[in-house]
Amino acid sequence: MSKAVLVMIDGLRPDAIAAAGCKTLPELQRRGASTLTARSVMPSVTLPCHMSIFHSVPPTRHGVVTNDWMPMARPIPGLIEQAKYEGLHTAFFYNWEQLRNLSLPGSLNYSYFRKTVRLFPHGDDTTVDVALDYIPAELPDFAFVYLGTTDEMGHVTGWMADGYLEQVAYVDGQLGRLLAGLPEEYSVLVQADHGGHDRSHGTEMDEDMTIPWMIAGPGIRQGYTIQSPVSLLETAPTLARILGVPVHEDWEGRCVDEVFV
Repeated sequence: MSKAVLVMIDGLRPDAIAAAGCKTLPELQRRGASTLTARSVMPSVTLPCHMSIFHSVPPTRHGVVTNDWMPMARPIPGLIEQAKYEGLHTAFFYNWEQLRNLSLPGSLNYSYFRKTVRLFPHGDDTTVDVALDYIPAELPDFAFVYLGTTDEMGHVTGWMADGYLEQVAYVDGQLGRLLAGLPEEYSVLVQADHGGHDRSHGTEMDEDMTIPWMIAGPGIRQGYTIQSPVSLLETAPTLARILGVPVHEDWEGRCVDEVFV
């Protein structure tokens, strides 16, 4: 069993990484395994995507198809519930309140929320600050850190517009600050939930559906480009392997085994 942090950069298109002149994300690629052609789910909208990430089933199974949460008709334990069953310490850090429904009440050891997502460019700074205070001190087994201003700026200026790319570069710097402050024992998985086009997302267009997916840490291959197809559904099973928790029988994704040494 190891420890892991999942970092979400909401609305990050893979082609924005180079266009924005990012430094942290390319370095993460160099020291880990990655793909810039991973796929989102339909609808490619934030809450449905996150439900699929944490429960490893498509929206047709979990039933959340908009940013309004609905309880599952046939409940499926997600990654956090599986971790709780194994007695693991889990923590969330986020600035978009709808994400509170990603796990059942009573499942988390710690949860931090503050609505700062629209404060450009600094809306994610406080989230990173709190995560950097908590994680090295408490050493949770799993932490989720959500950085949402890239998506918000996409809606304001348009994806791949100057304002969006500037925000991507800024958040890349915040990611670098987070990674620099994590203890060496942590594996880190960084991904987006969806991309975007014009000032929107949610369609089957490649601009909306194609996302980056990167992982680095102890036991992860370095400088490796993932060869097999990857979707959002693979995140929970892959993190489950790192955390040493069982994959639930109803999950539809698979562990991306090729990233491991």
